Amino acid sequence: MSTIIVIGGGIIGLLTARELAQAGADVTLIEMGTTGRESSWAGGGILSTLRPWRYAEPVTALVQWSQRRYPELCGELFERTGIDPEHSRDGLLIVDVPDPAPALSWGREHEMAMETLDGSAIRAAAPKLVHESECALWLPDIAHVRNPRLIKALRRANNRAVRIREHQEVVELLVSDDRVAGVRTHTGVHHAETVVVCAGAWTANLLEQLGRPPAIAPVRGEMLLFHADPGLLSRIVLAGEHYAIPRRDGRILFGSTLEQSGFAKTTTAEAKELLHEQATTLFPMLRRMPIGGHWAGLRPSSPSGIPYIGAHPGIAGLYVNAGHFRYGLTMAPASAHLITDLILGREPILPPAPYGLDAPR
Repeated sequence: MSTIIVIGGGIIGLLTARELAQAGADVTLIEMGTTGRESSWAGGGILSTLRPWRYAEPVTALVQWSQRRYPELCGELFERTGIDPEHSRDGLLIVDVPDPAPALSWGREHEMAMETLDGSAIRAAAPKLVHESECALWLPDIAHVRNPRLIKALRRANNRAVRIREHQEVVELLVSDDRVAGVRTHTGVHHAETVVVCAGAWTANLLEQLGRPPAIAPVRGEMLLFHADPGLLSRIVLAGEHYAIPRRDGRILFGSTLEQSGFAKTTTAEAKELLHEQATTLFPMLRRMPIGGHWAGLRPSSPSGIPYIGAHPGIAGLYVNAGHFRYGLTMAPASAHLITDLILGREPILPPAPYGLDAPR
């Protein structure tokens, strides 16, 4: 039985550890803080890229494989743990699409349901929305999950199959004769035959000691949560760069910002004011709703948004699964399955070349 260490306890690390353990590997997951409390917790949980026709094919391939897997995964986790990730196929309404032809062509090519709506149909789809749009796109099959619950369910499901070590920061990757030998944390050394780095925005810092780190950098995103009544919003709405996501209990998430701030994860009054202004302009009824939360997370950006999934080119036994930018949750099932295929020598679910650490992006 192979001994594997997974570094990072976000959605990518948790699902990677789960896939490896289910395949029979002896897995330890090491997380510098609390599992699932970074970008996996901070995001909105939309299981799609926001304008899918604009993304590179390697991103689309991961997203579509994951979209097919998510209903079954959420059902498995609910049955096993009693925690409902709230997979909800509410659909995505994109209200500012002046030229829908490229999107519709992309939708036909990728077999994604997509249709145009005019002014009256837009108002019928989102009665509380105030927006001057003559043409919108409706994607009825797009779903979202309640990401904190998904993370909690995964953490509980992994309890028996994976050793989870929280609040242990990996400070060094141990290498001997160009082969990984384990990791060093503040509390000691952990030996392993294989190490998988799933450290999100912190991945490049960890790999820098070995040279040629991937081009992954943190991008801060801030979100607002409104306490609203159930039914006020029944679908995901995207307008410009901002989106609103309904939860089953009536809460509405509104996001997000894109801020180059290094590893500073603090929220700002400016971002809160901007998000509130945008939210209440699009949905005036939110002016009467109390703000239930304001938080920030650090997304692991990468060139063209294409994550790094594969073996380190110079160190045997060292793998990377990181750099998913805004869509770690969206691409997680496929990414975890693909890296497990590569580690165990199985037939990969997708051609792995575009995700290699040296692949052009």
